[in-house]
Amino acid sequence: MDIKWLDECEPHTFLAAVDYLELVVEPALAEEIVNDIKNAPIVFKKAKDIFRASKLKCLDDDNERVKSNLEKVHKGKQLSPVLLVVLNNKLIIADGWHRSSLAKILGENTLIACKIAYR
Repeated sequence: MDIKWLDECEPHTFLAAVDYLELVVEPALAEEIVNDIKNAPIVFKKAKDIFRASKLKCLDDDNERVKSNLEKVHKGKQLSPVLLVVLNNKLIIADGWHRSSLAKILGENTLIACKIAYR
């Protein structure tokens, strides 16, 4: 099953990314990083590579948000691209952990639409 991705990120994903990044960097830097993400092109990366680089655990398929995203995929709805930042040579999923988990559950080689900022 293929995931259909939006051509642009939904606005609320940028706000969520700022909220998350403010937990790991100072607020002003979080805003700068998200502005960099906004200006980044959409690229496609394999689910397995995102999880390997981020060192995050994939959520289980019984997670409520993962299940909700799966329902959207079944209905043919498009998902918002995932927002990533490479900060000090470490990959951070700034927004989209649940969407990334869904992609990996569907198959480790599933392509994920991403916007990536490098710092």
